[in-house]
Amino acid sequence: MQPSTYMDRVRGSRPLVHHITNYVTVNDCANITICAGGSPVMADQESDATDIAAVSSCLVINMGTVNERTFASMLAAGKAANENGVPVVFDPVGAGASRYRDRVASTILSEVEVAVIKGNAGEMGVLSGVGGEVRGVDSGSASDPAASAAKLASEYGCVAAVTGQTDHVACGGRSAVLSNGHALLGSVSGTGCMVSSVVGAYTGACGASLESVSAAVTAFNVAAELSAERAGGPGTFKTGLFDALFNLDAGSIDGRSRIAMR
Repeated sequence: MQPSTYMDRVRGSRPLVHHITNYVTVNDCANITICAGGSPVMADQESDATDIAAVSSCLVINMGTVNERTFASMLAAGKAANENGVPVVFDPVGAGASRYRDRVASTILSEVEVAVIKGNAGEMGVLSGVGGEVRGVDSGSASDPAASAAKLASEYGCVAAVTGQTDHVACGGRSAVLSNGHALLGSVSGTGCMVSSVVGAYTGACGASLESVSAAVTAFNVAAELSAERAGGPGTFKTGLFDALFNLDAGSIDGRSRIAMR
C-alpha cells in the first residue's frame, strides 16, 4: 500500500475532527490535526458536543483526564455520532490504571459503536483481556500486542491499533505491523493523544479501515523520524514533529514507510 494515497485524501477534504479529549494535550491535538490536513474542534459541553458530533467527519474520544461531566459528554456525543453515521475513534487512556477508568472504558465500548480503538500496549492488553499493565497513563508491559489488537477488532467489529515500539493494527481478520517511529516520541507528553487525532483525520476523510489507520500511524511516525534527524532534544523534536507532518510529501512517506500487511 502507498500511505500517500490516504494522506492526499485527508489534505484534499480537510475533515472536521471533533475531539472530547484531555486538557493536558488539547492544544497539541488541535495543532497536529491541522498539520495532518484536518480541521479540529474541541467541544466537551454535552449540549454543544452532541450537535458538533452530528455534523463532524469524525469524533475522537480520549479519556486522559476524564471526569463525570466529560464522561456524560462522551457518551452523548458518541451516540449522536452513531445516529448520524459519523465514525468514532476511542483512545482508552489509562485503562487498567483505576477502577473508574475501567468503568468509563467499559461503558463507552458497550454504549457507543466505535470505528477505531487506539491505545498503547498496556491499555489494549487490559481491555482485550490478553494481558497488560499500565502505570498511570503510561504503558507498562504487555504479553502479546498483536493478539490484543486482533481480539479487540473481532469483539467490537472495528479497527484496533496497538501502539508501541512496533505498532500492530487489526481489522476483519487481517493485520498490519508498522515499524516506523523514534524513541524521542517517549520523551514528549501527549504523543499518543496526537496519534489518535491523526487517526481521526484519516478516518474522517477515508473511512475506518486497516489501510487508513495504518497510513495515519505511519504518517505520524515518519514525521517523528524526520524531526528526530534535526532535533537537539525533546523540545525541538516536538516543534519539528508538527513541521515534519505538515510538510510531509509522498516520496518521504511512501519511501520510508515500513508496513507489513498480513
